[in-house]
Parts: sequence; structure tokens; C-alpha cells
Amino acid sequence: DLEALDGKARFRDDPWTRAEGGGGLSRPIAGGALIEKGGVNFSEVHGPLSLSAAKALKVDADAFYATGVSIVLHANNPRVPTIHMNIRYFEANDQRWFGGGIDLTPVYVDPPSARRFHQGLKDVCDRWDARYYPEYKRWADDYFFLPHREETRGIGGIFYDRVRPTEEKPVEHLFGF
Repeated sequence: DLEALDGKARFRDDPWTRAEGGGGLSRPIAGGALIEKGGVNFSEVHGPLSLSAAKALKVDADAFYATGVSIVLHANNPRVPTIHMNIRYFEANDQRWFGGGIDLTPVYVDPPSARRFHQGLKDVCDRWDARYYPEYKRWADDYFFLPHREETRGIGGIFYDRVRPTEEKPVEHLFGF
């Protein structure tokens, strides 16, 4: 769909493998009529988990599985914001969690467009849980704050990490979100 929208740019497939298990597909795109450069990337990796990695992740496991999708697009037109989105899933033994987010970084902020973007995020979040948008927006506002400039990067979005399944929100609910 992005190739059709752009009309000129084509993705290049760059598959990769991980010796310890799994791999992925990086798909860079560049030189388009609308898209200056970007990428849509997928990974699915698994294998041994070192003691230091397990300690850093605070999991009691010696193996893991992780998968994710990442999208970054930079437009030719400086009035079109850069968009970044990623989602990820991690599991080790019976421990699992989701993370991800989406944000826009415009060069020129258009307040009506910014409001539409945030309303769209709120609408999606509200379909799953009305508490998601305020919580995940606040998390993004904190995550994307640049203390040395005393400002946020772009107009923000939502961000969440290590969201674990619960009885109220089983893995199927979180995966759907």
C-alpha cells in the first residue's frame, strides 16, 4: 500500500538470520515521490538467554522468544511529519509482555492535524480500554521529553512497555490491542 501511495518508491527486501535462532526482514524504502526514506521491519528471534540478559530483563529464564514490527517513514515534504511506530512481544518461560508505541515528529506543527492524530489514537485505545490513552500518552510525553531542550520530540503519541497479561486482560486482549 505504501508503494502504491508513493507511486515511485519500492521496498527492497533485506532478510536476515540470527545464528542463535530466528531472523527477520528489513524492508527499506527510499527515493520516492512522497517518501524520502523509511523502513518497515519485522523480527522473530528466539534462543538462549544469557544470565546477564535475564538479570537485566528481570526474568528467571535461560531461553526467550521475541517478535516485533517497526515502521519509520520520512516524507520529502517538510510539512508531512516523520512517523515512528513499533510493537513488540517478549516471552521467557511463563513470563510475557507487550510493548510499543507510535509518535509523530513534524517539522511544522499543524494543530488541527495534531488533534486528529491524537483523537485517532484515543479512539483506538478506547475500543480496548478507556484507561489506555491517558496512561500511554503520559508515558509517551515522559519518554519523548528532551531535557536538554526542555521540550518534547514532536507532538507525541502513545508508548507502553512491559504490559503483562492479567486475569482482567489476558494475552488475547493485549495481542488484539
